[in-house]
Amino acid sequence: MDPLILYRKCSLCPRKCGVSRSKKNGKKQTGFCGEQDQIRVAHVGPHFGEEPPITGKRGSGMIFFTGCTLRCSFCQNHQISQGRLGREMELIELVESVFNMVTQYHVHNVNLVTPDHFLPHVFQLVSMMRKRGLDLPVVYNVSGYQSVDTLNLAENFADIYLPDYKYSDSSLAERLSQCPDYPKIALEAIVEMIRQKGVLDSCLSGSDLAKKGVLVRHLILPGNVKNSINALTSLFVEFGGGLPVSLMSQYYPVFDQNDETLNRSITTEEFIKVYTHAQELGFEWIFVQFPEKMHKHRRDISPFLPDFRQTEPFGR
Repeated sequence: MDPLILYRKCSLCPRKCGVSRSKKNGKKQTGFCGEQDQIRVAHVGPHFGEEPPITGKRGSGMIFFTGCTLRCSFCQNHQISQGRLGREMELIELVESVFNMVTQYHVHNVNLVTPDHFLPHVFQLVSMMRKRGLDLPVVYNVSGYQSVDTLNLAENFADIYLPDYKYSDSSLAERLSQCPDYPKIALEAIVEMIRQKGVLDSCLSGSDLAKKGVLVRHLILPGNVKNSINALTSLFVEFGGGLPVSLMSQYYPVFDQNDETLNRSITTEEFIKVYTHAQELGFEWIFVQFPEKMHKHRRDISPFLPDFRQTEPFGR
């Protein structure tokens, strides 16, 4: 089957918007993700802001795709997820860009950032890379809001999953990301990811670099410690202490938020409450991003707040 047929009556993400993103009577439509069936990319290059088993010493080889299946009001990548920044690329051009990145920087893996809505192309991309002898691990850097059916299709084209688990609170998920079903959908998706790949192998082996497995990330939101505590509890109850988790404190209000508590960074006290809870639950592998001191011009100093208008979004 031609994987590109999946763009017709699109059901790649849990929203299943049913839009024909391919030509229909000579006209394409745009899905909830904001994209049609032409792959669009904002940046290809190494990144050093991932967890150590992913970044290593030479960086993770990132491909940032335009568009997203969520509508997070606080998205740090809003320029590409909602602002549609990025350019159309033919698949062969993207393959060449990946090979150039690997050759120049010797990155440890190929890291696909929010690829969900372009998975038919991604499957082809991975196949082409493998046929040309590129055997680096392929990382799916995703929101957690994934369809189990689509993950089944991705199984043979993925090595590592880095899903978020953003919300335990459905009302918060609806208010901030327009997906009230997020807690249930994301847990089901993570179950499938772990069925496919197990937990991150570097945690089990003690290796410096990961080649396979799942690591779940959680972004702590200011004023919403309860959401974080309940999210971690849900993950522990579902998967136990052997699940590697990453606690992220990089939240920054790129837009003015209706909820005033979201117009600031998290406090050290908030972070410690969440971190302590993760430890008390008994998680064996916790990756920690300690809160940074906030500066007026954080974009200039933070590796987590990119500007995709620049040749080097992360200011290498």
